[in-house]
Amino acid sequence: MNIVLKDINEDLKKEAISLRRHFHANPELSGEEWETCKFIKQYLVDLNFEILPYNEPNIIAKMKGNGDGPTIAFRADIDALPIEEENDLTYKSNRKNISHMCGHDGHMAILLTVAKWCAENKEKIKPNILFIFQSSEEMAPSGAENLVTQGIIKEMDVLFGLHIWQPIEKGKIGINSGNVMASVDDFCIEINGVGGHGAMPQEAVDPIYIASHIIGAVHSINSRIVDPLEAAVITIGKLDAGTSYNIIPSKVRLYGSIRSLNEQTRQRIKHELKNMIPNICSAFQANGNIDIFSGLPALVNDVEITNKVKEIVQRNLPNLDIIEPRPYMASDDFSFYADKVKSCYLFVGMQGEISQFPHHHPKFQVDDSVLEIGISTFIKIIQNYY
Repeated sequence: MNIVLKDINEDLKKEAISLRRHFHANPELSGEEWETCKFIKQYLVDLNFEILPYNEPNIIAKMKGNGDGPTIAFRADIDALPIEEENDLTYKSNRKNISHMCGHDGHMAILLTVAKWCAENKEKIKPNILFIFQSSEEMAPSGAENLVTQGIIKEMDVLFGLHIWQPIEKGKIGINSGNVMASVDDFCIEINGVGGHGAMPQEAVDPIYIASHIIGAVHSINSRIVDPLEAAVITIGKLDAGTSYNIIPSKVRLYGSIRSLNEQTRQRIKHELKNMIPNICSAFQANGNIDIFSGLPALVNDVEITNKVKEIVQRNLPNLDIIEPRPYMASDDFSFYADKVKSCYLFVGMQGEISQFPHHHPKFQVDDSVLEIGISTFIKIIQNYY
């Protein structure tokens, strides 16, 4: 990429790539990022940053600026996924069934390189800078929710985050005002019928047959109850039922997720599911219930903050093509912060010859050349926000 940013020299670019490949080769699952945490902590200590007392494997570091300005915070997630990598790389994951197939290795590399630049240019920086390396973005319990509970919001005045993003073409940066990503809640439906012989269904109450009605009814919520102009997705992705082809089981469990961009729609779907499941089961002389596990709120960018970021990028990184992608129905627990403090979350595009496969695919790859876009964007925010 030809960003033409004099603040980033070749040594910093090489440092970012080296860091990214180190993290890629040594992935750790959510809540288990102890070696990653140790590495990041030592790197920041070597830069003479203050490490704040938050629960590890989260690492929170602070650098005091030269002015009386507020505190600007930046967040990177640090966990990997339970996926066996299929890429043939010299720095391929060295841990079986664990790999960075979402790009968090790139997020860590970007933010550590920004921290290194800050340490080398401390005299030029007016605001205080907070660096958040957050555990457990991919899996519950949420690392962001945990840090919010610990009181991290009081440490900052404004927060920025990014995702290196395969759905957007390389050379483009996605910056949305308002809705960015969906809320997500998980659910489990249990249907209790009466088991029996497959040849004598009249003597049983077949929970698999009832499950088929429930699946159809659940999907009718989107088409007949939710406002068609409101985005929502209900997915049933797992069904546990039975032990043999000729046995009617006594119990079935369905597992799924609810996603929406609007809190009112989110609560409406939950309400409808809670009413629907026991009533359908009762109609077939079965018992049914649903447990809904509250997940993440929708991620919404602050309009004023986001417009300022757009202006900074347009003025200082004119070679980047700024786009406003439609909101994604994927989720990110950055939303827990954005619910409490003015925030902007953006997407660095990298779709191209190297990054061809989607996030969470076993052949997903980060295009190292886009790391400097993330670094450049964060540095320009530091230099120009206040």
